[in-house]
Amino acid sequence: MNELCTKGAGELAGMIASGAVSSSEVTEAHLALIEEVNPDLNAVTATLADEAREAAAAVDRCVAAGEQVGALAGVPFTVKENIDVAGSATTWGVVAFAEQIAPTDAPTVARLREAGAIPLARTNLPDFAFRWHTESGRAGHTHNPWDANRTPGGSSGGEAVALATGMTPLGLGNDFGGSLRVPSQMCGTAALRPSRGRVAEGNATEPRVHPISIQLTMSAGPMARRVADLRLALAILSAPDARDPRWVPAPLDGPAIDDPVRVAVVRDPLGDGIDPQVRAGVDRAAGWLADAGYHVVDAEPPQIAEATEAWVEVMFADAGVTWPLMEPVAGTGLREFIEACFASGVGKPVDQAAQLAAWEAVHTIGAAWTAFLQEHPIVLSPVCCERPWIVGEDINRVDEIAGAMRVVVQVNVLGLPACAVPVGSDERLPQGVH
Repeated sequence: MNELCTKGAGELAGMIASGAVSSSEVTEAHLALIEEVNPDLNAVTATLADEAREAAAAVDRCVAAGEQVGALAGVPFTVKENIDVAGSATTWGVVAFAEQIAPTDAPTVARLREAGAIPLARTNLPDFAFRWHTESGRAGHTHNPWDANRTPGGSSGGEAVALATGMTPLGLGNDFGGSLRVPSQMCGTAALRPSRGRVAEGNATEPRVHPISIQLTMSAGPMARRVADLRLALAILSAPDARDPRWVPAPLDGPAIDDPVRVAVVRDPLGDGIDPQVRAGVDRAAGWLADAGYHVVDAEPPQIAEATEAWVEVMFADAGVTWPLMEPVAGTGLREFIEACFASGVGKPVDQAAQLAAWEAVHTIGAAWTAFLQEHPIVLSPVCCERPWIVGEDINRVDEIAGAMRVVVQVNVLGLPACAVPVGSDERLPQGVH
């Protein structure tokens, strides 16, 4: 592998700005690696090679002229195929949307371009981003580079695989039920799901506004190999955009926290069992924090089961309306997943009264979490409580896989921020914590 493909976004930006390497060299290195490894992985669905080369040459001219450049000038990034990139198709993984060309950039893409970053390629996702495994009706399965028989996670699985294999130093995805964080665990990469309203969103290709469940649970965020790159990207992405009235001008730096900072470690959420390989990663991270001077205690946030149930209720209340519109164009994988959800009881018809009760519960649970976080500013837990499962098991064992997400989805319904952070590997599979 070209050494440039092992570096982080911030490091590449510094090298380009200093003249140590050109943006064109960085871009060509990543395009070459995509051509070499993507056929076996199916993470990238389309490259934007011509536009990327032109943009890289423009950055190189600016650097040569001594002009000031942006924080990510000349750094390539990839974009999940449900986020608009001007001139490229926003397919949502659906065959029927293959020619749905975006006229403008989504806010996240626009912000990165303003910082000088260069869209390089689009990445795979399951149909409508509604599955914890990445298989689209349009592009097929994306393969986990650690073990092709195991899932790369979803729905931002294409991004996670591209990052894990060096095809990109930075990616954009989104998350309404773990879609940034689960693939990061499964592929050994990092991701940040920002808090509700932190990052503006909006696609010109969408003919109607998202249902309320998606409006209140989905956040767009950065994916990377290094946490420092998540921090850099968040600062760039946390900017207003008139297309999203939910955006909140919250400061990036929070209030000071008294030392030692208390960390609540959740080693086996609800006592429902956890894969030993996943538990080992949580224990390792807890040990590192303790060694670094944090006050690590075993404590579980309140009402995890109730928050998970509320997420299911609000999602399937809207799915009852939207699924009949989606099903005719959905691929086989998503149809089988939805059928398995209903057959197992994970999904269920939800009437208006139950939907209202769920949102009322979210308010009460959120208040309880706020009180808990006053005492424990950091919560350390698994992402998914299972290691990467065998492809297809999210359908065959959907109730077990959904149960393993019990500390994932409550973050969405409560509007909280969360990171997935790699902490090593064990049994030849990556480990990550939440």
